[in-house]
Amino acid sequence: MSPYPRRLTVLGAALALAALTSTGSAYAGAPATAPSATAPAASTASAADLPDFSNVHGLTVVPGATEVHSPTDFTLTVTTKQLSGQHKIRILLPAGYAAEPTRRWPVTYFLHGAAGNVNDVIAAPALYSNSMITVVPDGGLKSWYADWVMQNTAMGAANWETFHLKQVVPFIDANLRTRTDRAHRAVVGLSMGGFGSLHYAQARPDLFGHVAALSGAIDFGLAEMRGVVLATELSLAGAICGSSSSLGCPDHGPYVDSDAIFGSPYPIFNADRVWKAVDPASPANLAKLSHTGVTIYTGNNDVFDARTAVASKNVKSRLDQLKIPSRLVDYGNGASLSPTCNGGHNYGCWAPAFADYVPRLEAAFAAAG
Repeated sequence: MSPYPRRLTVLGAALALAALTSTGSAYAGAPATAPSATAPAASTASAADLPDFSNVHGLTVVPGATEVHSPTDFTLTVTTKQLSGQHKIRILLPAGYAAEPTRRWPVTYFLHGAAGNVNDVIAAPALYSNSMITVVPDGGLKSWYADWVMQNTAMGAANWETFHLKQVVPFIDANLRTRTDRAHRAVVGLSMGGFGSLHYAQARPDLFGHVAALSGAIDFGLAEMRGVVLATELSLAGAICGSSSSLGCPDHGPYVDSDAIFGSPYPIFNADRVWKAVDPASPANLAKLSHTGVTIYTGNNDVFDARTAVASKNVKSRLDQLKIPSRLVDYGNGASLSPTCNGGHNYGCWAPAFADYVPRLEAAFAAAG
């Protein structure tokens, strides 16, 4: 039996609330501390200037709902039986995509954090690359990049992992000129999306040859990490923040049962078997990354990143024990990373982390031929 306390809900939720309602933008929603650089300015381009998209792999593009930010930056709206409602997919094309009609491009999938959305990519300018396509699929307010155990909550159908891995990835490959081998495909994410990126790389090593997790909730052996998931399920942060803060509050959507996503979190009679099965820090799951380029970033200077630092070091140590190469960047209070970074759980740190990572990823794509 796991050694952490059985009063997981109270402990973890309290920690999560402290993080999610702090003044350091300690949630991965709207980027409150982004650097001054932003995405390319909007243009007069229309949907007619974009690549044509067919309805394949269970995704239907909603007619007339495409948002065109520029000829190389646009957002589709799609529907799927795997999820309730409509969902967005933001796509960033290299500047040369239209001018080089025979060229195929590597693809990086960016997974946003809890209370975030596809437009969070604006706060990470490095992901606007002329060497690759960047795809930002909707990850929901609290999807945790999972096929939920409960499908009858206020959120309705919630098969997020199926949506992303069995629909979005092949949909992109069918409609854009992509390199479809794993050596030319990456998955990266932050906070909740850091969990998602590492989990997806482990679940589908045939798809992803590169993975990066920034300030990720990547160790479900830690009570605090499970507590953060519970706090999003119960929508506790918004309820308390809304009555105590004028700084804006994270929106995790409607309340759902605390067992909705991964089942019971309690380590009693194997009730938490789903948590253990998807735990990115478990040696069995880490072993699946033996041929994957693994990079982890974390600070340690606020209540949340102090815990992601522990989780990141645990993952790095276990990868070392498995003799799987990886790169951990613990930038501490942020001084070694960027003047915009205070070592906390925010885009002031994540944007320069991506600025460090993307050129390395581009080089790896190029080296793969």
